[in-house]
Amino acid sequence: MNTINDWQDYECIKTGDGEKLERWGNIILNRPDPQIIWNKKDTWKNYDGYYHRSPNGGGYWEFKKKLPEYWTVKYHDLTFKVSPTNFKHTGIFPEQSSNWNFIEKKVREYMQNHKEMRILNLFAYTGCATMVASNAGATEVVHVDASKSINEWAKENMKLCHLENKTIRFITDDVLKFIEREKRRGRTYHGIIMDPPSYGRGPNKEIWKFENDFKTLLLKVKDILDEDFSFLLVSSYTTGISHLSLENILKLNFTGKNIETGENILPITEDNLILPCGIYGRVTQN
Repeated sequence: MNTINDWQDYECIKTGDGEKLERWGNIILNRPDPQIIWNKKDTWKNYDGYYHRSPNGGGYWEFKKKLPEYWTVKYHDLTFKVSPTNFKHTGIFPEQSSNWNFIEKKVREYMQNHKEMRILNLFAYTGCATMVASNAGATEVVHVDASKSINEWAKENMKLCHLENKTIRFITDDVLKFIEREKRRGRTYHGIIMDPPSYGRGPNKEIWKFENDFKTLLLKVKDILDEDFSFLLVSSYTTGISHLSLENILKLNFTGKNIETGENILPITEDNLILPCGIYGRVTQN
């Protein structure tokens, strides 16, 4: 399991009845989570915002007090923007911090013996992993996401982390098309991070499903992974896909490499329980 234990500005306080109570800095949010199938131990009243899920999909926030449009939290020496969105998300997946620690470690190790390290972050969202890689010393980080507004959010995180003078390139594009162009250019990367969605639609009504299309994505990514690569990191929140399934496909495509897979988890403070939060897979050199 991939656990976190070094957050100061984030805490999963308690869980139950499909909901989790979380502290983001000094603001408490109550959000739904389908993994939470156990009962609450008590009635929750101490929160600032509550996300109501609609039976037809989506939902809306109800706030007990007026909150700022956004606020910030720190993770080690990095600062990230937090803002409740219409889709219940906040711009940060805190369980990913153990993967951020892995990225930081691998970048620092690689840069001890190399003059450059190119990192590619695919489906990069608000760029927390991008900032971790850049801050750790990667000479170039290419951040790719199909959403222009999400990339703007990532640029805000770059400024909050004071990484403007680092080489970070923000690309708004379809991931598969970008990878194909990089292959034609002969570009390779020493570390690749990706968090492909469970389901999506392309600009020309292409349909993406993780269970059908991940194998194609993996082969394309493998084409631009440098021979002298450090790591490939995959995350997934696709329901029904086990980390053992991910391990199998990684083993078949990266024979002779180190493969590690497992679940991302969040410790729950008051219940002394563990909340599963998707899966991860890591490929590294021997």
